[in-house]
Amino acid sequence: MRWPFFKGGSFFPATGIAVDLGTANTLVYVKGEGIVLNEPSVVALDRETKKIKGVGLEAKRMLGRTPENVIAVRPMKDGVIADFDVTEKMLRYFLALIIENHVFRVKPRVIVCVPSGITEVEKRAVRDSALGAGAKEVMMVAEPMAAAIGVGLPVDTPTGNMVIDIGGGTTEIAVIALSGIVSDTSIRTGGDELDQAILQFMRKNHSLLIGEATAEQVKIQIGSAHPVGDEREMDVKGRDLVSGIPKTVRVHSSEIREAVQEPIQQIVDAVRRALEITPPELAADIVDRGIVMTGGGALIRGLDVLLALETGLSIHVDEDPLTCVVRGTGRILDDEEKYWSVLSP
Repeated sequence: MRWPFFKGGSFFPATGIAVDLGTANTLVYVKGEGIVLNEPSVVALDRETKKIKGVGLEAKRMLGRTPENVIAVRPMKDGVIADFDVTEKMLRYFLALIIENHVFRVKPRVIVCVPSGITEVEKRAVRDSALGAGAKEVMMVAEPMAAAIGVGLPVDTPTGNMVIDIGGGTTEIAVIALSGIVSDTSIRTGGDELDQAILQFMRKNHSLLIGEATAEQVKIQIGSAHPVGDEREMDVKGRDLVSGIPKTVRVHSSEIREAVQEPIQQIVDAVRRALEITPPELAADIVDRGIVMTGGGALIRGLDVLLALETGLSIHVDEDPLTCVVRGTGRILDDEEKYWSVLSP
């Protein structure tokens, strides 16, 4: 069986584009060229006219800093579309940038990565956004499958491969064999929840009000899931909730580890649940091969150590976990005959 889009040859000719439409970042891969765009999934709009003031990194710099008539929004939430109109504008902007810099004979065909637990309604929103942004046809691939292909796992063999993909809004855990997801667990906990936990911790324990961008910086610089190596400290600037005056607080990495304990535990519990529902033959393969971690959340210091302690399995972190999903989708574009079965309309 072949998808109806395979009309006498390649589904994705030279016009193929892969999009990792993530909660935190949007990455775009053009067939034959590689990753051509990596921008934050943020849009700045005029509050009244809804006219775009900035997209991507330019808009992210405006988060928490805009005047009253401008709003900076993140249209993706928990890995799916929260604001259809803004997502379409963002996709249209990104695709227009790419189409301007590339000579496409016809409208590009697009593969979009989506969470494995996505609903039909959410799928329709993704499809309509991509079509509205200028795509000719749209196909979808589950993020854990794309991540596994991006890492280079043999997804088309009977051997079990386990992937943990921790993004900004979701954590996807899947066991893959014979080009299909045998068992999967998806939770709407990711990097954003860690940022919120840090924000609430600073508010409660230090009476300091900070923004999401500052919380993210704290997570990146001194955040950890388990004690590893040297402990760190950093100055965190914000507004004193008591006096209302800006102030600086010195924060230790052990405090931040305590702050993110709850969302980290949710990820650990999800991995345990995924292992519990894995068929025994594939579980034996995972004992031998270990688990691969991808996504931005894989960069959290000590998370691989914690998961190894909790599961007793070896945990491998990809060299470039942020781009695994879009790299995998790019491989599907480059060899669609091999990977066509992982796509869905």
